[in-house]
Amino acid sequence: MLLNMLEYSKLYILFFTRKHKKKRDTLKLYARLTVGKTRCEFSLNLDLIASLWDNNRKRGKGFSKYVLSLNKYLDQIFAGLYEAHRQLLDEGKVISSALVKARYYGEEEDEGKTLLDLITYHNSTMHTSLKPGTMKNYYSTERCIKKFLEDEYQMEDIPLKKLNYRFIVDFEQYVREYKPATRMGCANNGAMKHMERLKKMSRLGVRLEWLDKDPFINFKLKFNKTERQFLTEREIKLIQETTFREPRYENIKDLFVFACYTGLSYIDVKELKADHLVIGRDGGDWLFTKREKTDEPLKIPLLPIAKNIIEKYKDNVDIKAKGRLLPVYSNQIINQTLKDIADACGIRKNLTFHVARHTFATAITLSNGVPIETVSKLLGHSKLSTTQIYARVLEKKIGEDMHNLMIRLQER
Repeated sequence: MLLNMLEYSKLYILFFTRKHKKKRDTLKLYARLTVGKTRCEFSLNLDLIASLWDNNRKRGKGFSKYVLSLNKYLDQIFAGLYEAHRQLLDEGKVISSALVKARYYGEEEDEGKTLLDLITYHNSTMHTSLKPGTMKNYYSTERCIKKFLEDEYQMEDIPLKKLNYRFIVDFEQYVREYKPATRMGCANNGAMKHMERLKKMSRLGVRLEWLDKDPFINFKLKFNKTERQFLTEREIKLIQETTFREPRYENIKDLFVFACYTGLSYIDVKELKADHLVIGRDGGDWLFTKREKTDEPLKIPLLPIAKNIIEKYKDNVDIKAKGRLLPVYSNQIINQTLKDIADACGIRKNLTFHVARHTFATAITLSNGVPIETVSKLLGHSKLSTTQIYARVLEKKIGEDMHNLMIRLQER
């Protein structure tokens, strides 16, 4: 156990260079400290002509007076960092790279806790209580924070003591403007989701007494209200009646239509097994399952169209072998294919799998007079207020209600 702790506390020092942003053929010198799984970098505030750096030795090249002085200075930093590390070992401290750096500069942080220490603690303790999809989002925010520290601070980590309002505002601007090569950047609500996750972790830091105060105390999350897109009954019928030659397109079309008539999310459709199909008290076919996101139980009587789709795949050998009810594809492939399906059907809406859930809540149930309390149960919502987001009143329903009102008034 002691050997493991000593191994985890080992210090590794590396001097390295980065190109100067303004001066060509000039390098800036940095030091990188690694202790266990923690790492930090800092600038030595030294410039060097590129030809004078020996990348193998990590020292200046040659015997000029400047290079000899530089190498002597690097040796002094190297020895000073190891001395700071030795002192911390003697004091029995829990050592991190940031703590060694802080001791060397005489700016020691309490316990050396850093932002990445907090993120690591959060992700390692919350993975048992948060769903994999939610944890995936936290990992995404972690990557974004690391990129921000690297691009804006030229650091791999930052002490929690320096997590202030300015850091929060700078990170928000970075998230809004940063555009990865593989995907589009964040719109307002996407940026706010990153900020919301960082805020939750900073509050955890306060509860752990790693932070003296919450840096978000004067920061307000500003989400834009968005219209939840759904399909009309005519558009659903268009998709239902369109046949595709390629099996993948036909399968994904069926999955989407199935979700339109059951209200299930992508992950809930994906996890459907043969034993989830049961005979209800009314003698009809029901799905008994639970929402992956909230663990809320779901009991959904199958409408004829949903039942027909299950019947269509009940003799599929591959699906039966896996004990599933329906074909399975990744969410990414489904959403890419749905865009092609929308184009083929002449539907000018951004079709994603989640649109099916909105469609079930509005066009299939609420607009046809199903009480909102029943819809809430079918969707697996724990609060009625969540369902009310879907409770839009359609023009068709307004027309029907007004027509019924006219009849009642005439009868009087």
